[in-house]
Amino acid sequence: MSKYWSEAIQSLTPYVPGEQPKGSNIIKLNTNENPFPPSPMVLEAIHQFDTDRLRLYPDPDASALKLSLAEHFNVKSEQVFVGNGSDEVLAHTFMAFFRQPQPLLMPDISYSFYDVYCNLYGIEAKHIPLQDNFCIVLDDYAQANGGIIFANPNAPTGRALTLEKVEALLQRNTETVVVVDEAYVDFGAQTAIKLVDKYPNLLVIQTLSKSRSLAGMRVGFAIGSPELIEGLERVKNSFNSYPLDMLAQATAIAAIKDNDYFVETTQQIIKMREWTSQQLQSLGFKIIPSKTNFVFASHRYIEAAELMGFLRSQQILVRHFSRPGIDNHLRITIGTEVEMQAMIDCLKRHPDMISM
Repeated sequence: MSKYWSEAIQSLTPYVPGEQPKGSNIIKLNTNENPFPPSPMVLEAIHQFDTDRLRLYPDPDASALKLSLAEHFNVKSEQVFVGNGSDEVLAHTFMAFFRQPQPLLMPDISYSFYDVYCNLYGIEAKHIPLQDNFCIVLDDYAQANGGIIFANPNAPTGRALTLEKVEALLQRNTETVVVVDEAYVDFGAQTAIKLVDKYPNLLVIQTLSKSRSLAGMRVGFAIGSPELIEGLERVKNSFNSYPLDMLAQATAIAAIKDNDYFVETTQQIIKMREWTSQQLQSLGFKIIPSKTNFVFASHRYIEAAELMGFLRSQQILVRHFSRPGIDNHLRITIGTEVEMQAMIDCLKRHPDMISM
């Protein structure tokens, strides 16, 4: 800790991302990246990109990208906000809407970056417990608040809420902003984007990192009422007026256009998720029902930390969280068929698994 740090920075506990190993021959199932390459249209956009343009600043409004997203989701361009990954979109969201007298409501087990933003911006948070089966109960959010945020499907549990339950919350909660973080929605859940015209306090945030295979490009977006989007633009233009570079904008547009590839690859991931769940259950794991590109699993007899260490010794990375309530679970990203078979085969070789 440095004496030059401000007091606010000294008290921060930063978000810890999943490990990005430098070595080769590692099966990486710890950061929920897509196992498939980006769309061929993305590769074509990269090859055709005019690098001479890099001497210029990118379009600060990302107008062409906003138009592509608006057309894809059947909304207006003024209802779309884009940022450098959904994490940046979330950061601007917390600043724009959640610095309120009343506390922000959020699940007690969810994306840990929410708490980081609360600490960074001095936002009071109230954590609403999940049910014992890890379900979010939106009826519990019927209380005074300065905003509500939840991930749907939730992370790291993978459980999803129905659109009817989300709308019921919006019908009750009309005076503060409700944010639905849909980073994993494309793997089997229902998007709330179709509700944004009906509820002006609803903001839906998505990313191209997961289902569109563009984690390395860092493109996220939000869809909501023009009033909410204007609030986000005010924050963005007070922080960084050029958040998305030219290449990121071009590849994002290409990824959105190739809907056939998107559907094909997401369906393959869903199919592999179900196969992996069945295989893990046959080995004594309990699997939380998932609508994401990962499964959240605990073993009946073997501790999660032990299993993580064993897999790591065999060059297979999965994610383990040490916080109470989920410390005996592993979050396992769905990889290729070869990778998932290798993980299952490895687990079968664990000494305690053999003796079962």
